Order: sequence, then structure tokens, then C-alpha cells
Amino acid sequence: MNTIDLMSLTKSKEVNNLSKRYSTQIERRVTKTVMVGDVGIGSDHPVRIQSMINEDTMDIDNATLAIKRLHDVDCEIVRLTVPSVAHAKAVGEIKKNLRELGINTPLVADVHHNGMKIAMEVAKHVDKVRINPGLFVFEKSDPNRTEYSFEEFDSIKNTILKRFTPLVEVLKSQNKALRIGVNHGSLSERMLFTYGDTPLGMTESAMEFVKICDELDFHNIIISMKASRAPVMMAAYRMIADRLDSEGYNYPLHLGVTEAGDGDYGRIKSTAGIATLLAEGLGDTIRVSLTEAPEKEIPVGYSILQSLGLRKTMVEYISCPSCGRTLFNLEEVVNKVRNATSHLTGLDIAVMGCIVNGPGEMADADYGYVGKGKGTIALYRRKEEIRRVPEDEGVQALIQLIKDDGKWIDPE
Repeated sequence: MNTIDLMSLTKSKEVNNLSKRYSTQIERRVTKTVMVGDVGIGSDHPVRIQSMINEDTMDIDNATLAIKRLHDVDCEIVRLTVPSVAHAKAVGEIKKNLRELGINTPLVADVHHNGMKIAMEVAKHVDKVRINPGLFVFEKSDPNRTEYSFEEFDSIKNTILKRFTPLVEVLKSQNKALRIGVNHGSLSERMLFTYGDTPLGMTESAMEFVKICDELDFHNIIISMKASRAPVMMAAYRMIADRLDSEGYNYPLHLGVTEAGDGDYGRIKSTAGIATLLAEGLGDTIRVSLTEAPEKEIPVGYSILQSLGLRKTMVEYISCPSCGRTLFNLEEVVNKVRNATSHLTGLDIAVMGCIVNGPGEMADADYGYVGKGKGTIALYRRKEEIRRVPEDEGVQALIQLIKDDGKWIDPE
């Protein structure tokens, strides 16, 4: 091989490496599939959106209505809290009500604090049980403690194995799922003393339960590593993913920033943590935790996934920020276009203020609405200009173009 050929080969490898490093496609971490009811979780499936109702599970009628509200906005999995055996039995009644309404949304039971009896009862009625490793076995706090001995550590681990095994066997026999849901704010005292209040402590807490499940040959497992601070949450998920993969456990991950708050900040905080990890290929189901009505979480989740190209569930609107070259009220027109087309799915629609950047910036859009001069709008299909119309006819002409292409459906 001569020098020129060698240089060409080297250059080719460099280009390929750069292409992989700066790929615009997200390569998801490869995981097994875990079924939650009829919904598949894992890298072979879309990233799923879930939420949790606020109602007391004992309030059967209102809990049923709360789940229906989430179902109506396309929430794919719903969690509800189960703090007692009575609550666990109430879940059975809620499920009956949902079936009568024709709702088959998978249900997840949230079980904390020595919840073995609760978990065993509720497992009859739900598709997945979530346990918190930090609260599964109560460890009485000792203010004078300075460390945990190996004997104490192993003794508690044996207690966990004894109490956890019956639940695992029940879930295994019914082919149901388990979420090992670690929370940064509720690590056990044993983990805190041994590993600190750190992502490592969270990871070790999760892995202890993962290995018990492995010993029992149970693998319908999903793992979450939630924290109220996005940097802690991200570090914990990266660490658990590395640990799982290095030890041969390709379990899916449930992402979330817990206690994110409300309003814009809650949405931004959740997006910062969830979207960053999704962009790295981590995460198979997400929950945006807002201090608001649960059904408000769902659009945020879908928007995160759509912005990353992981799901296409709504119209993608592309619009410029407007400037002095814009010859019409861009904000007003964007709202008109959105109001007319938001019921459609799978389309990209661009609204651009002028021809300077418009055609180039919107080249990937299915349709474009571009200011072409004072009082004139140009309509595009991809890069091709189709027609020009007066500004006051622009939105209706856009609708007609979509209809002409057979991509229009009437709103319900």
C-alpha cells in the first residue's frame, strides 16, 4: 500500500469515527424487553410515557376517574400508591371499574415501608410492583452509630432476601414486572454509612436487589435512580447503566427527576435530566414529575421525546424568532397554523418570516409557510415552492395543500 492509499484509508477511518461520534441519530442502550401488561418496555420499543395519580387509592371512584383522565391524554402506564393492605384490595375494585370503561392501561403499585403483605396482595391486581430498596426493610436509626460491621450488613441482607423472595416468586409465577426504584432521598442507613449519600450508594442499593432477583432467576425488572437534583440523577443513571452492562444485566431504565416542582422551572428541570440521558441513549420509559395535575405531565414527556426524534406523536412546528425582515405577525400566524393543524400527527410544518433563511432552515419540513414579500405568502412542499397566495389566505391554502396530498384528517 503506497503512502497516498494509506493516507486515504486513515482519512476514511477518521471520517467514520467522527460520523459515529457526532451522529444525529440517538443509539439507545440495548436492553431486554419487560412487559408491563400489554406495553413493552425496552430498546425494541418506543420510550414510554407514564404518570401517577394523586388520589387516595381507597377513594375508588375518584381514583378510577383520575386514571381515566390520564388514559384520555395517552398516558401509557399509570402508578398509584398502596400504603396498606386495604389500599391493595381497593386496587382490585379500581381495576374492575377500569375494565368496565374499556380501559386497559397497565397499573403499577407503589409499595414502601415493610410492604411485603401489601405487595403480595396488590400483585394480584396490577401489572408491575414498585419497591424502594431503601425502605423495604426497616432499619432502626442509631444516633450513636459510626459504622456498620460486616456481620450487621450481611444480617440485614439476609433479612431482605427472606422477605423479598415471596414477592419475587409471585411476580415470577404471574409473569409480572418489578421496578427497583431507588430514591436519593431515602437510601437506607446501611447504604449511607457504607457508601455515602452518593450515586454510588444508590447504585449499590439497586444492585443488591438486582442480584437477589438473579439468584431467584427473575428478570422482569425495570430500574429507576431518581433524585431531586438533575446532576445527581444523571450521575446515578450513568453509573447503574455501566454497572448493569458490565455484569450482564441488560434491564431497562425508568427515568425521572423526582420532586421537580411546578411551572416552567419544573418542566425545565425535568427536561434537563431526562433529555440529557435520553440523548446519551439511556432510558426506556419516563415520568415527568410535576406539582400539578398528573395529566399535565404527559404533553411534556411527549414533547421531550419528539424534540429528540425518539417518538413522532404530534406535529413538529418549526418557526423563526422573527426579526426586522418579517413582514407579518409571525407569532399570530404560528398560533393560527397550530390551531388549524395540531390534531394531525407525524408532520413537520415550518412558519418562517422571510426568504433569507426560510427555505434553507425549513428544508426538512414537510410543509412551509414563508413570507415572500409584503402581503404575500409562499407555500412549500419540502424544498419546492408550490404556490403564492395573499397573506389573508395563507393558512387556508396551507390546509388545502395538505388535503391535496392526502395527509389531512378532520379533527374530532
